[in-house]
Amino acid sequence: MVTVNPDGKIMVRRCLVTLRPFRLFVLGIGFFSLCFLMTSLGGQFSARRPGDSPFTIRTEVLGGPESRGVLRRMSDLLELMVKRMDMLARLGNSSEPHRAAGDTHFAVDRFPPGASLMERIQAIAQNVSDIAVKVDQILRHSLLLHSKVSEGRRDQCEAPSDPKFPDCSGKVEWMRARWTSDPCYAFFGVDGTECSFLVYLSEVEWFCPPLPWRNRTATQTALKPLPKVQAVFRSNLSHLLELMGSGKESLIFMKKRTKRLTAQWAVAAQRLSQKLGAVQRDQKQILVHIGFLTEESGDVFSPRVLKGGPLGEMVQWADILAALYVLGHGLRITVSLKELQSNLGVPPGRGNCPLTVPLPFDLIYTDYHGLQQMKQHMGLSFKKYRCRIRVIDTFGTEPAYNHEEYATLHGYRTNWGYWNLNPKQFMTMFPHTPDNSFMGFVSEELNETEKQLVRGGKASNMAVVYGKEASIWKVSGKEKFLGILNKYMEIHGTVYYESQRPPEVPAFVKNHGLLPQPEFQQLLRKAKLFIGFGFPYEGPAPLEAIANGCVFLQSRFSPPHSSLNHEFFRGKPTSREVFSQHPYAENFIGKPHVWTVDYNNSDEFEATIKAIMKTQVDPYLPYEYTCEGMLERIHAYIQHQDFCAAPGPAASGTRAPQSPFILAPNATHLEWAQNASVAPGAWPPAHSLQAWLAAAGRACTDTCLDHGLICEPSFFPFLNSQDAFQKLQVPCDSTESEMNHLYPAFAQPGRECFLQKEPLLFSCAGSSTKYHRLCPCRDFRKGQVALCRDCL
Repeated sequence: MVTVNPDGKIMVRRCLVTLRPFRLFVLGIGFFSLCFLMTSLGGQFSARRPGDSPFTIRTEVLGGPESRGVLRRMSDLLELMVKRMDMLARLGNSSEPHRAAGDTHFAVDRFPPGASLMERIQAIAQNVSDIAVKVDQILRHSLLLHSKVSEGRRDQCEAPSDPKFPDCSGKVEWMRARWTSDPCYAFFGVDGTECSFLVYLSEVEWFCPPLPWRNRTATQTALKPLPKVQAVFRSNLSHLLELMGSGKESLIFMKKRTKRLTAQWAVAAQRLSQKLGAVQRDQKQILVHIGFLTEESGDVFSPRVLKGGPLGEMVQWADILAALYVLGHGLRITVSLKELQSNLGVPPGRGNCPLTVPLPFDLIYTDYHGLQQMKQHMGLSFKKYRCRIRVIDTFGTEPAYNHEEYATLHGYRTNWGYWNLNPKQFMTMFPHTPDNSFMGFVSEELNETEKQLVRGGKASNMAVVYGKEASIWKVSGKEKFLGILNKYMEIHGTVYYESQRPPEVPAFVKNHGLLPQPEFQQLLRKAKLFIGFGFPYEGPAPLEAIANGCVFLQSRFSPPHSSLNHEFFRGKPTSREVFSQHPYAENFIGKPHVWTVDYNNSDEFEATIKAIMKTQVDPYLPYEYTCEGMLERIHAYIQHQDFCAAPGPAASGTRAPQSPFILAPNATHLEWAQNASVAPGAWPPAHSLQAWLAAAGRACTDTCLDHGLICEPSFFPFLNSQDAFQKLQVPCDSTESEMNHLYPAFAQPGRECFLQKEPLLFSCAGSSTKYHRLCPCRDFRKGQVALCRDCL
């Protein structure tokens, strides 16, 4: 029997207690080392690192040397552990005979029973060393293999010479030098390699051909178009009010106006629905971005809403939103740049890259401020999608100012033009020029009961002055004509003031201060006369006054105001001459509702006041400014205007086919032949066309009006041929094609005929004493000048 010293037993037990956790520690080190090894090398067997863009193709295996260094450091660490634990290991060896059979469940005990702790540690070290050798061999093989693959890919990542993509090599050069200039390139996976340039330029932009070795499955999978949904008229506008948002005085004003007109919109929708019958209308997805209300554009209007500032733009925008919503289309409304970027899918960066997704909107309504913001942030997508944009343009943009090259060469360039859009994409508040689309707005329409109350409540000697800001009253000579008016009528004003009466307002004027819209309407219903001082130009207030039974009196301008002689029009993209404060009221309404006189002629002014006092007028509102008229007009635009389609028969300098015209019986103009085929897709319908030769120095706009017609620029391509001149019996000794916004035209001194070379320059506006312009005219619906008789 062997005896053992009790102290020795205690020592061995303590050693065993100490060594078992140590074995766990060694096991943990080994396991951790292997995990760390695999984690370190996990990304080295691939050409990409985790998180790399799918566009990235690396030209070397990164981390191979680093991984071998990790293995060496692990081996050194294990050797150090062996040296420091040598004494404990020996102690462990002496206690080995006393191991219990139950200790064999440790992982390290999978070694032979006689193996010492030192041998086990050395075995682990040897295993790590063997793994390091094998991994090193794998890495070397991977480097060699990837080098060959990279060499093959590098051959495929050279800019291809393809005549279908002539700009590819130049774009690659640009990307090589400037790809870091905008973070959006990195967002799309550009990392400075040739392959990433070509992938971007072929799959994100379209300057290079597709790369044959790319997996094109994802990019070739076209987005399935959403099923078409029929638009249904809406009468409840509560959801629209939610979409409009809040927080700005402008939006609050617009929402109040929309809410006030809800009943009229509902009645108009019912009438138009009955008129259209079974006409199918696809629901459009529409983005409305009101650029002038964004902080980036200054938003100068909102702070002035409650201080007498101009409200015309906000009136129009409120009515556009209501009309689009009532017609049943899907709306998204933005008044901030951040919202715009989010809705368009603008990539992060400085705006040089295309949108991240196809544009989800069929149409975009915006203004000049919003147009600039879109161009700045949409990159190449702006050019791709600009045909879907409609620009709400208060004063209009003529073709000569819209065409960038022509405007630059001929002095028509301004801060607001040169966008190269179809001129019909600009939508105006009044029908200034048929080159643009007349959008308009709405004036409140009185029902028969209200009209009877107005007739019975009119004061025959009450006048209201058009002007809510004190600056409008700073007009020279106002004391003279206001003095004459004061002899016959009581004069009222609605001029904004905070604490004291504005000194610009004469003492004999009863100033009510700035009135809310309903109270202002009530004041107009009592007044006999609404008088303007010459500014602001072409606002909605005169139509509101006429609709409430007032006579509108305005000043005649001699000479007419234009960009040549008046600061307000300077820089506007139009050469239009304005002969009065409100040309639409003068030309399309006229007497007895509208009187235009020379305020500097005291006798004429006084005689006019006397005549107005004897004149009885009923409330009157042109149909095109009613809710139904605006719905009808916008419906026709959405249904028929397509500026993304391929251009029609615009004979850009080439001889057009035989024209389908015949000379009218009185030999004054051309008409569409009854047996001629209707031009496919033409809108307005071509059979409404008449062609007239203007007198020298007359614009087509005026020439058509002289014959009770409207100039229609979309018909110019049909006239842009020598055949049209021949049928009008115009003696053309020569015919040439040039870029000129007055062509087609005939120059009599040289008996020369000129055709239009650039379709974007077809223009109803403009004249020259040198030319007789060939003008396309059409008929129009009564009270709806924007539409021909068969346009609906």
